[in-house]
Amino acid sequence: MRRGTRVLVSVWAMWMATVAMLGVAFAAPRAVSAQLTRAEVSNYTETSSYADVIAFLDSLEKRVPGQWFRGVIGKTSQGRDVPFVVVSRPLVRTPAEAKRTGKPIVYVQGNIHGGEVEGKESVQALLRDLMIDPKPNALDSIVLIAVPIYNADGNEVWGPQERQRSEQDGPAQVGQRPNGMQLDLNRDYIKNEAPESKASLAMFVAWDPDVFVDLHTTDGSYHGYALTYSPSLHPAAMTGALAPAGPWTRDTLLPELRARVRAKQKVETFDYGNFTGGPNGTREDPTSLQKGGWSTYEHKPRFGTNYYGLRGRVSILSEAYSHDPFERRVKATTAFVTELLTYVGEKGRTVVARTRAGSAGLVRGNAAPVPIRARMTTTPFDAPVLVEPLQAMGDTLRHEAGVRRGYKRTRTFTAVTMPVYDRFESTLTQTLPTAWALDASMQPIIDRLRAHGIIATQLRSAWTGNGEQFTVDSLIKSPRPFQGHAEVRLEGKWNAESITLPAGTWIISAKQATALVALMMLEPQSDDGLTTWNAFDDALAVGKPHPVRRVLAPLPSSR
Repeated sequence: MRRGTRVLVSVWAMWMATVAMLGVAFAAPRAVSAQLTRAEVSNYTETSSYADVIAFLDSLEKRVPGQWFRGVIGKTSQGRDVPFVVVSRPLVRTPAEAKRTGKPIVYVQGNIHGGEVEGKESVQALLRDLMIDPKPNALDSIVLIAVPIYNADGNEVWGPQERQRSEQDGPAQVGQRPNGMQLDLNRDYIKNEAPESKASLAMFVAWDPDVFVDLHTTDGSYHGYALTYSPSLHPAAMTGALAPAGPWTRDTLLPELRARVRAKQKVETFDYGNFTGGPNGTREDPTSLQKGGWSTYEHKPRFGTNYYGLRGRVSILSEAYSHDPFERRVKATTAFVTELLTYVGEKGRTVVARTRAGSAGLVRGNAAPVPIRARMTTTPFDAPVLVEPLQAMGDTLRHEAGVRRGYKRTRTFTAVTMPVYDRFESTLTQTLPTAWALDASMQPIIDRLRAHGIIATQLRSAWTGNGEQFTVDSLIKSPRPFQGHAEVRLEGKWNAESITLPAGTWIISAKQATALVALMMLEPQSDDGLTTWNAFDDALAVGKPHPVRRVLAPLPSSR
């Protein structure tokens, strides 16, 4: 690591006053004021229950009747309705009405992990503040879809913060990370097994938001940022010809947003990451923080932000800083989303033009190579990153909230120049075919594709023409289960040959707006597709063909 000049800095000291956190368990939900969230009414010692969120929305609806459209995206595995709210000026109630406005449609989601509660509180407060504001604001320039409590079941599995989120600074009781089925909803966007995921995808298909914002709370390294952010990290979402919204998000929107949040909201933000800790350290190790540089998370589309970028849209991850007090985390999230909505409203024409250009280009067809496997960049850039050194506490029995046991925060920050690994590079590419072909018996696979909005049709009559068949040379199954699956990785080769497809064969054309998602899901060597998640296991064997075939010639009409 090349070290820059170390400068002691104080980052927004006004935010750093410790908020007293009460160590009391949650009782049955009490009535929440019509204009205050649970966090606000408790002076940020508590977070909202599911009943609190519903009561808040009920009370807000009474205060500003007729100014929003409210519905449910679906039900959780335990039967709870997952609410959503649509607000705009003038009000729209349907996807068709929203599209006709020409305004960017922005989808903001909180609480995908039940213990990460800042987004849930921030979304409620933002809805209130925007809706009761008589002056012009972002609602005049965008259509906002808000989902404040996405993981409603996980939110209700209350437990001590020390157990549920060990290094988070309050509140005293929070929900659990997974949903009611013990699935991590932010690993489910490709395999789509949870009812919440199915409902979320149905919203994406119906409303086709131009912007997706997923609100989280990070729990890693000790740094000097109230919030970190990321665009989609999948390199296919950054291929400008196929997904022009991706590069614009990373290179224009997010840097401008960082500057605005600093200047107008007095909140310091940076690209999401953790200190890698060098060869022997970990991202949470206070003694080996910046030795290996600053590195982002995985690129795979199982993560919501990465997935949504493959739909050719603006996709943004927001991560509040878990080691900060709860109040600061909520307000930092609110500041970030406020400026984001304002900027998207200002740049509405640019946002819509870029998202629509990507879809139109895919519908026309494209022969460019598309990354289907990737690795962390091998060419990082150097930048100053704010480091907070922790103070060792020795054998003392005291323990500071939000900090690894045995240490306490110093609340002083040093800007250290280090390598920043904020993107991925392709290790394997594949071009889009004319179409993919699946046997008529594979209706369950077709159902899974259609849940993503991918169009599939059937051949009316038999067809013979140029195509490709993939032969499996090696099949590796992970020995460790993950989310109930043994992940699969295939090696092999495509063989060009004449293929015959009988009537009834399923055809998935590559000339459609969701072609990049289809590519990731169907290609045998994709590092996060349906093959990865065991959807084709019964048909896989070394030396045998993969059930997905590629069509390279024009096809007759399908039904």
